[in-house]
Amino acid sequence: MKNLYLLLISIILFSCGNERILQLPEIENAKITEIHDVSQAYLFYDETKADSVELNRKNLIITTNWLVNVDKRLTLAQAIPKIKFLQDKKRSAELHKNENAKNYFTCSDTSIKNLGFLEFTDVIFNDGHLKNTYSQSSNSELDTSNFINQNHQQNDILIIEIKKSKKWDYLSLRKYLEHALKNKAKESVMIYLNFEKNLSFQDYIEFKSILDNIKIEELFIDNNEFIY
Repeated sequence: MKNLYLLLISIILFSCGNERILQLPEIENAKITEIHDVSQAYLFYDETKADSVELNRKNLIITTNWLVNVDKRLTLAQAIPKIKFLQDKKRSAELHKNENAKNYFTCSDTSIKNLGFLEFTDVIFNDGHLKNTYSQSSNSELDTSNFINQNHQQNDILIIEIKKSKKWDYLSLRKYLEHALKNKAKESVMIYLNFEKNLSFQDYIEFKSILDNIKIEELFIDNNEFIY
């Protein structure tokens, strides 16, 4: 069992006689633990390359669910451009397109010592920082009003900053969200996420997994994510 779990933490591929090791991000209590009809892509951490990242996508099939295996040591600045490339390939496919096929990040679920998966099919990655204002911005920050849900008249807006210097856990995030709800002026709260680009993929996935496990009826999460 121990050897099996070590394999779940790291994916080992053999290509042209070379061993490639990919360390999966670790989460707890994944909601999705089984997916069928899949093909896989791999984003390797490679210290020998200038940008430390290598994408292997040769086995991807458009009509299947995609499992994207990202090494947890990569930063968002390294990984997100490759992930957006994969998203664009699937979204722009015209032949043999399967509207039901989804995209997932593969993770190691430490609570069950098995694989877990986090869906990101509808996530839209944006370059820049979303500021908490409706006024037009003239700097590198983005105008919030361009990304507000069409029903934002019923929603307060909460922008969460996810930084390398601040660690979120389930209790601290839930307390933060509950506090926001107590002070809301409207019916519900729409959450937008700002991620520092130097954040590790491990920290990114860990935060997303924690947020996914917090279910509060009056909270909604926008599909747009901002990498700055």
